[in-house]
Amino acid sequence: MKLTSKAFAAGVVLFMICSCASVPVEPPAPGELRLLSMSLPEPIRANIHHPVTVKFEAGGDPEIKRACFYLSGDGPYCFKVTDVHYGPPGSFTVMFRSTRRGSYQIECYAEYIRDGRTWPTKLISSQITVIY
Repeated sequence: MKLTSKAFAAGVVLFMICSCASVPVEPPAPGELRLLSMSLPEPIRANIHHPVTVKFEAGGDPEIKRACFYLSGDGPYCFKVTDVHYGPPGSFTVMFRSTRRGSYQIECYAEYIRDGRTWPTKLISSQITVIY
């Protein structure tokens, strides 16, 4: 009897997780920018600029000022955004450079102009290794 109730409870939890994952996300509001993912070359060499491609969705064509990174909580390290292409999905490139060797959780956000003010996006993250 206990096994049946545990299996039922596990099924309910699994159903709730799956149903939440399939709920569509609202499209961005006019002028809003949302980061989707980033791709980095692996491994990253210390003290050398490497192109990082960031994919995004936007409500219109907001002006993207710069992209900032945290390495395992240290930062932010901010860089100029280049090669902006509005999508869907859109993308931009950032020439990222790290001075420290090691394995890091890298987090990225972008700053953009909306309604005459500068706004940050939510963070996206990835894992990187920096070598000499």
